[in-house]
Amino acid sequence: MPVKPNEQVVQLYQESKRIHPKMAKGKFANWRILVILATQFVFYIVPWINWNGRQAILFDIPGRHFYLFGLTLVPADLIYLTGLLLLSAFGLFWWTTIAGRLWCGYACPQTVYTEIMLWIDHLVEGDRNKRLKLDKSPWNATKIRIKLTKYLLIFVVCAWTGISFAGWFTPIRQLVPNLFHFHVSGAVLFAIAFYGFVTFFMGHIMREQVCKYMCPYARFQSAMFDEDTLIISYDTERGEPRGIHKKNLTAEQLASMGDCVDCTLCVQVCPVGIDIRNGLQYECIGCAACIDACDEVMDKTGFPRGLIRYTTEAALEKKYPESHIKNRLLRPRVLGYGAVLLVVFSVLVTSLVTRNTLRVDIIKDRGVMVRENKEGMLENLYNLRIISASDDTQILQPAVSGFETIKLTGVPENGIVVPAGVTMTVPVQVATYPEYADKGSHPIEFTFNYWKKGEETEKVRSITEKASFIGE
Repeated sequence: MPVKPNEQVVQLYQESKRIHPKMAKGKFANWRILVILATQFVFYIVPWINWNGRQAILFDIPGRHFYLFGLTLVPADLIYLTGLLLLSAFGLFWWTTIAGRLWCGYACPQTVYTEIMLWIDHLVEGDRNKRLKLDKSPWNATKIRIKLTKYLLIFVVCAWTGISFAGWFTPIRQLVPNLFHFHVSGAVLFAIAFYGFVTFFMGHIMREQVCKYMCPYARFQSAMFDEDTLIISYDTERGEPRGIHKKNLTAEQLASMGDCVDCTLCVQVCPVGIDIRNGLQYECIGCAACIDACDEVMDKTGFPRGLIRYTTEAALEKKYPESHIKNRLLRPRVLGYGAVLLVVFSVLVTSLVTRNTLRVDIIKDRGVMVRENKEGMLENLYNLRIISASDDTQILQPAVSGFETIKLTGVPENGIVVPAGVTMTVPVQVATYPEYADKGSHPIEFTFNYWKKGEETEKVRSITEKASFIGE
């Protein structure tokens, strides 16, 4: 539609430009590399580790067993997932209150895979200026070759990431050879393709857009910040007025200028494309690339490091010296989150250590409510659904009580042998005389003693489960 005279068109949406950050070098960049390598070692390598003849960590969803080294969890243990989520949430709150968005800058999967994609960009296309020049250049054989090489490497990384992801849910030592022989299920192929695509889309296509617009953490982080939270800040008092320190300037002119030489390297290395000199912004992920870049410039110009540094708002405002930052760790908010973390962790560990490695669900056979057996006793049928959360074969010896005379049949004399990590169903019968069980429902109680096979006289544990007996 044509614009009328004196009318102004306001664009509500502006297409974002592709950010090509310059590779930062320095101690914080080295720390980030180490953390990325550590997280990817866990993700890519741990599934290949065996433990007691099986994969050390395996979330076997079809088999409904989750193996964590020597720990086996079953669906009934999902309550521990709640504890883990609470630990993660309050751990994030606690750490954010202390040190801001260090998680985002160093260990968040979005940051990690964005950094890996940037490594590939830098390896194939060169540093920032070369990438910018390549993007502006017309398509020719050289540009096509470079782009194809880059996307081939990205495809390999994304494909292997998808395979590794699936390897946490299906034995990876079987998955990989079966994959190359096309002997995998459609669900596994979908998981590989989906996670590989998400890695490509989030890490290469979206990149900083996820941190800026999609991640909710960027929006509510300010609620956990206070004036003593460690953040990346530009020292305005020291750096302004900024400007290039030219050789032809007089000593008086140089003295009136700040230490910032306005080289914009802090902007060029920023993976989210912000200018930290404009103050703390919600987009900042705390990666410290700007600190490394600025320190390098300070070294070259002869100024002291720390124009951009990790500090707190209160220290920057001279409320206390920066040497006292550590003393501000023991403040109410930090102690509160820490106390909650300690309680949740203690309860979770105690519960895991003392939990029963065998679970029994008593399921009443609804097909036969009550019947009379050959001895003239009333008999109810039950199914014992036994879930083993142990790496050892166990012996289960059930008993029942509730009437003066009550019998349990259908159980081997030496107990039920429960193999390691299985779910099994055993039908049993409970019988009593009619004079003890008149018409209606009567409470009874099952007791299950169990022990590790070969240790019949040691470490006997017990489970009690309530049930009901239907009389005539």
